[in-house]
Amino acid sequence: MTDVSHLSWLTALLALPLAGALLCLLSARRPQASRWIALAATLGVLAIAVGLFFCSPQPANRWLMYEDHSWIPWLGIRYTLGLDGISLLLVLLTALLQLAAILVAWRRERHPALFFALLQFMATGILGVLLSLDLILFYLFWEAMIIPMFFLIGIWGVGRARIYAAMKLFLFTLFGSLFMLLAILGLYFLHGAQSGVYSFSLAALQNTAIPTGLAPWLYSAFLLSFAIKAPLVPVHTWLPDAHAEAPADGSLDVAGLLVKVGVFGLLRIAFPLFPETSRASFPFLAVLAFLGIFYSAWIAYAQQDIKRVVAYSSVAHVGFIVLGLCAWDTIAVEGSVLQLFNAGLTTAALFLMVGMVQGRLRTRQIDELGGLWARAPVLSAFFLFFSLAALGLPGLNNFAGEILILIGTFRSHPLWGALAMAGMVFAAAYVLRLVQGVLWGPSSGSEPISDMSLSEGLVLVPMAIIVLWFGLYPEPILARLHEPVHLLLAGTPFALLKGGLP
Repeated sequence: MTDVSHLSWLTALLALPLAGALLCLLSARRPQASRWIALAATLGVLAIAVGLFFCSPQPANRWLMYEDHSWIPWLGIRYTLGLDGISLLLVLLTALLQLAAILVAWRRERHPALFFALLQFMATGILGVLLSLDLILFYLFWEAMIIPMFFLIGIWGVGRARIYAAMKLFLFTLFGSLFMLLAILGLYFLHGAQSGVYSFSLAALQNTAIPTGLAPWLYSAFLLSFAIKAPLVPVHTWLPDAHAEAPADGSLDVAGLLVKVGVFGLLRIAFPLFPETSRASFPFLAVLAFLGIFYSAWIAYAQQDIKRVVAYSSVAHVGFIVLGLCAWDTIAVEGSVLQLFNAGLTTAALFLMVGMVQGRLRTRQIDELGGLWARAPVLSAFFLFFSLAALGLPGLNNFAGEILILIGTFRSHPLWGALAMAGMVFAAAYVLRLVQGVLWGPSSGSEPISDMSLSEGLVLVPMAIIVLWFGLYPEPILARLHEPVHLLLAGTPFALLKGGLP
């Protein structure tokens, strides 16, 4: 349990973007004000996240910070928030990518106040998912974060099929969420019948004795919702359409944030609630992970639209991450959590660069691109840098996560590790095709184009520094992961916390 002085920081992480969203809406007649409001709120979240990352001490138990208040007591619903090393890493990623999205969208002219308000609402939803320890609170934030993305794609989408892509994203997510809600209610009534106390607390529900025949059904409901959001093959088909139609700043949030909370849901909710059932499902999940790695690599290699190449690469990255979880080895799981951050950052950077290339050349088709290095060498160098990071080049951040996943997987399942190595070869094929098609080859035109601007550099240079830093020295992150990952694998229940119980 944390000091009272700490209690406000978790609420502040949620309140700042929510207040920013409301103020952006109120400043609709002053577009410039909405930009500065969104920037100030995001910088506030980033400052808190960085402060917590560098200044918060290692906890005596799992939680760096914890907050618990009564909310709707007659239903057993509480306002319970918790921050550990896993969620802290993703909170930091959320703040970084939200800042990048706001800077990229700074000159947006079409309804800017509404646009920035939606970005802030989405940040509130994502942060709420990362911090919630009450399942109703978790579910509310889970649903809330998808609504802004529906409008961001539907209103500001860049293609003719933007309404279709927005509806597909919404319906896929809603379908999975309804099953998760049924499972939450099932656990709620089952726990109440056993204990006489009705609660949605994650700590309380972990102590529920779930009948053997019912556990697989409840677990499958959670798994479906998280697999759709992750996404895992074969429920991934909403993702390429959403990326293809989303604006550059929207793709950044989808790839870097929305899909990462699906894997986080497995770690925070599904595995702790159903330890035996989840362990039994690991071979099945590993098959889905390998399908994601190989199928997505094959489809990515066949794409002509460079945005879809990056979209399918994000599905392949999720495959590696889930494979590390299925290995259920300390090194592999730490690598998977690290890779959530690393892949989110590099994929988001690539989507930003795709938007920059499209803005200059008015196309995303590989056969219409080429020769960018001769026309915009600085921009091309950054494109090459982030592409090699996505490839897993040693010394860059993705390699750090992938090598931990491979080492841990080899330790527990050597055959899985060998297959995963082959998957990295497939990844090299589509990434190198992407680089060759965009940067080299015959030039796509002779007219001059601008190289990387100062505003673009303000976004890309910090991301490149983080990619290099976490590739060469990931220990500060891994140090935050040792304790929560150890407790997760050791089966230590959330019942270490007495808060959250009525």
